[in-house]
Parts: sequence; C-alpha cells; structure tokens
Amino acid sequence: MPRKIPPLLWLTLPLAYLLYFYQLGATGVLGPDEPRYASVGRAMATSGDWITPRLWGQPWFEKPALLYWMTGAAFRAGLSPDLAPRVPVALLAVGFLAFFWWIVNREYNHRVAWLGVLILGTTVGWQGLAQAGVTDLPLAATFGGAMLLALPWMAKGDTRYLPAAAVLMGLAVLAKGPLPLVLALPILLRGRGLRDLVRLRVLGPFLLVSMPWYLLCYLKNGNVFIEVFLIRHNLQRFTSSAVILHGQPWWFYLPVLLGALVPWVPLLALSARRNTFRDPRKLFLSAWLLWGLAFFSLSANKLPAYILPLLPAAAVLMALGLDELADARAWLAPCALLLVAFPIAAPLAAKALEMGLSRSTRPVFDATWLAPLAVAAVVWFLESRGRRLAAVACLAAGVAAGAVYVKDAAVPALERMPSPRALWRQVAPHAAEVCMDRVNRNWEYGLNYYAGAALPECSDHPAPWQVRQAPGETPHLAVPEIAPLRPERVDPAGVGIVPSRIRD
Repeated sequence: MPRKIPPLLWLTLPLAYLLYFYQLGATGVLGPDEPRYASVGRAMATSGDWITPRLWGQPWFEKPALLYWMTGAAFRAGLSPDLAPRVPVALLAVGFLAFFWWIVNREYNHRVAWLGVLILGTTVGWQGLAQAGVTDLPLAATFGGAMLLALPWMAKGDTRYLPAAAVLMGLAVLAKGPLPLVLALPILLRGRGLRDLVRLRVLGPFLLVSMPWYLLCYLKNGNVFIEVFLIRHNLQRFTSSAVILHGQPWWFYLPVLLGALVPWVPLLALSARRNTFRDPRKLFLSAWLLWGLAFFSLSANKLPAYILPLLPAAAVLMALGLDELADARAWLAPCALLLVAFPIAAPLAAKALEMGLSRSTRPVFDATWLAPLAVAAVVWFLESRGRRLAAVACLAAGVAAGAVYVKDAAVPALERMPSPRALWRQVAPHAAEVCMDRVNRNWEYGLNYYAGAALPECSDHPAPWQVRQAPGETPHLAVPEIAPLRPERVDPAGVGIVPSRIRD
C-alpha cells in the first residue's frame, strides 16, 4: 500500500512555485552579469562550441562552463531569452532542497530535515539568487551537496557517499573554478582519514568530472586561458581590489550574512551550543560556516552573493538548535516580525538594484508593515501548543506571501529602471542604425544581449539613433534631429515663399 503523502509536502509544492517560479520572467535580465552569462550560454547553443566561452564573438574566460551549459541547454529547449538563464538555476535550487531534506533526514531525523528545508528554502539569500542566471547558486548547490554527503564520513568514517561527493565537488569546480576546493578545507578535521580522499574511487570521479573541460579549453586557447581565468579572475581577485573594483571593509560579510538569512536571523545564535565540539558533524558544519566567512572576509574583492555557499551549513545548524529547544516561542516570534523586511523592500527594490542600497530612498511607513504582527501571533500560538513544524511552516508561508508582494509591487519599477528590456523594445526597430553614447555597463550588456550582438559606441560609429545616458539618469533613445527650417524668404520671381532646410 503506498505511503501517505506528508501534509508538509503539499505545502512545500505551492511554496516552491511562489518562491522560485512566480514572475520568474516578469522582468528582463538585470545587472551586468546576468546578460553576459546568458549571452555566452546562447552563443554555445547556437554555435555548437561547448568548450570555449565567447562573449560577442570573442573568447571570455571569467567563469567556467557549468552555468553556460545549463543556459545553452535551456535555449536549445526553446525557452525565451528571459527564462533560459533563470529556469535551470531555479530548478537546481529546488532540486537541492529535495536532496538537502534527504541527507539531513538520514543524518538526523524527520523533524530536523523539515526545519532545515523550510529555513534554507525561505532565506532571502537562497530564494533570491535562485531566480538569477548567475553562477552563485550552481556553486552553492554543487558544493553544498558535496559537503553534506561528507557528513557520514566526518562522523564515523563511512565512505559510501564519498564518490558521489567527489562528483558534486567536480561540478562545483566547473561552476566557479578552484574556489570550492578552498572552501572545503574543513575536511582537514578528519585528520588521518584524509587518505580516503586520494583513493581511486573518490579522486577518479572528481577528476573525470572536473578536468576534461579545463584541459580541452586550454588545448583550444593556450596560455591566455590560464592567464585570464586562473591568474586574473581567481588569484588576483583575491589579492587585489584593482582587478574588478569591489573592495569592501573586512567586516562586510557580517551584515551580508545576517541579511541573507532573513527572516531566520535570530536562530543563528542557536548554532553556538555547548555540544558542538562533542559532535563531529556539528563541528564540521560550524567550521564550514566560519572558515568560509573568514576566507571571504580576507578577500580583497567582496560581493554579497559570494556568501551563498555558506547558507546550507547555517540552515542545518539553525535547524538542529531549534529542534533542541523545549520552547521556541521567544525565538520564532522575532523571526516572524522580521517579515517586515518584505513590505519595506518592495518600493526600494528597483532603486537599490540600480544604484545600491545606500543610495535608495528611505522607506515610508505603510499599513502592510503591521502584517508580520499577525504572523507572529499565529506562530506563538502554534508553538505554545507544541506544533513546532506547523509554526515554522506558517512562518515560511509568510515569507512566500512577502516574496509575492515584493515581486508584484517591484516588477513595474524594475522593468523601468534596472532592466533594459523596456528600453530595448524602443531600440529594436532601429537596431541597424543605433549606437550607444556613454551608457552604463549594466544597460550596455543588457541591450547587447537582447540585440544578440555588441551595439557600437557612438564615438567609433556614429548613427542616427543614439542611446544616451546622463550621469545618474536612466538611459533613453534619442530621436534623430530633424533639420530645421531656414527663415522664410521671398522667391525673386514673386511666385511665393520658399522654405529651405539646413543642418545644424
């Protein structure tokens, strides 16, 4: 007789849709990275060259191939330019959550698994980056899967899952280069057991997955691949902020981590429990989180999304701490109150993406800010009745409602400002005779993506139609100037008035 489907599974299916797929293509590509990565993936799909990444026809070695393959496959499947970069990433995010539930349930218990999935799946960081066609979520999912599969080995030397962990680590290296190997250094806690990692059944799958693309790309492109990809975009990114100009203070990732964990931030304090050092699995998870935080803080270049691979470890630790509490009302109610972040963010999202959070306008009080009080009351009531999973699920539903509210409220503004899609619709009829005049790179890359080629600069190739952008303003399409009329003059023959046009 088939097993009864758990009620929580019925809840997670609509939550997954609302959090990861609702309004997924409502805005065009955003920022400088999403259109570039999507352009490379589309080029692979159309050219059939799945080895050398190319941007506007030129080799481009900023990132490895995994995201490009995902995007290229989506284009081959017939998805639109707005969905092809995002759907594979969203599917991977949801697939990882299913895997996350399985491994945490195997290592701990049913309740910890559900708590962990609901926490991780509704964090701002995870569900936010799962809807962008960038490399951070593919790295976090593959690296996080490998690290979680190492839990049985860290606890009691169980090597059954190490080959699968090696495959996922190989995919992580294909997602973002050597970075995951550095982030995986907490495996050194295994001590003498490290010899298990160099056995053929473990090292072989890792090399078989990760190395062929690197070797083939080097053979096709030579030393320039090593110099640009490995030295400039990996080593120099860590040591010098002059490479990509993203220097930040050392403490930058402390508030970023807290922001990524909204609304579950209070539960992070539960990670520091006395039994952490007595449980090798919790010690490993803690080292994964703290070492990653320290490593990223030491880097000269810092971007908020870099911290995403740390969230699975944080989610397990928070779920374990929550599971151990006799009464969690004082912890869950503040989490519910943090749902106020969603109505606050809704009117600020577009401006923050375009100009940065520090330059966006201050929020103005709205009645929707009071909605989290009702969620907190329900969560308090459910926890007081001993229904912790129901309380956490209610809070997760509140996150989904907040995410839907933000999307519905922000989409029109996002389409006007950070997304170049609306501007492209004006440019498209004149694409053969348009140039760009000092346009910010976020807009330039997006317009190029929709055009399918790099639009020329006006300084190099003047054209009648020009995309212009004044400092601090949104770019616009300038209509070609019409030659003005000269002052009227009388025909010498006395026939009539003869207007004539001249150029300025």
